[in-house]
Amino acid sequence: MTQVVVLKVFCGPDGGGGNKLGVVQDGASVPGQHDRQAMAKELGYSETVFVDDAEKGAVDIYTPSVRLPFAGHPLVGAAWLLARAGVAPAALYPPAGPVPTWVEGDFTWIRGHVDWAAGRHPEQYDSGAAVEALPAPPECTGWLYAWAWRDEAAGTVRTRAFPRRGDGIVEDEATGAAAVVLTHHLGRALDVWQGVGSQILTQAQPDGWVAVGGRVSYA
Repeated sequence: MTQVVVLKVFCGPDGGGGNKLGVVQDGASVPGQHDRQAMAKELGYSETVFVDDAEKGAVDIYTPSVRLPFAGHPLVGAAWLLARAGVAPAALYPPAGPVPTWVEGDFTWIRGHVDWAAGRHPEQYDSGAAVEALPAPPECTGWLYAWAWRDEAAGTVRTRAFPRRGDGIVEDEATGAAAVVLTHHLGRALDVWQGVGSQILTQAQPDGWVAVGGRVSYA
């Protein structure tokens, strides 16, 4: 039987928050895209990642309805889990391309390109309270990343994320790819507080690259 490890990615400093992630460490046990998609749908997490080659860092990511070329919290989570297993590839390889990964203290980091996170729309609100008051999901269609400054000088923002794909994921607790888009849009490092208690740190880098880091724990 295929074993699935469940993690929480982008936890807050008190261990709260974090987006649940299913990790299939033996990706070869679910070899076809059709079966992987069905498994991701059955598990029901916002994303499930299949590790196809731990030493080479080959991974494959699915939501309950689509395969993703790149996603932040599955890659941060997979990098953390591989490091704990004694395998620490310098990069992971989802379909989008090579994603460097490293560890600094309690934070596991990846670097991705803004083009890999296309389709996520950041929309600014007047205050964190306005973001928190949004229904789940807000009306209209398309992937919405609602955000507001908590402290603009410090680069701290309050966010919520609504994929609005119609696949049962009403709101993402923490979303690295959307944070990539917002960081690139603002052109600066951010301290992102999302969902009920998740924290994501980002660093804007040249030519559309963004580093994303967070804490990970077992769920």
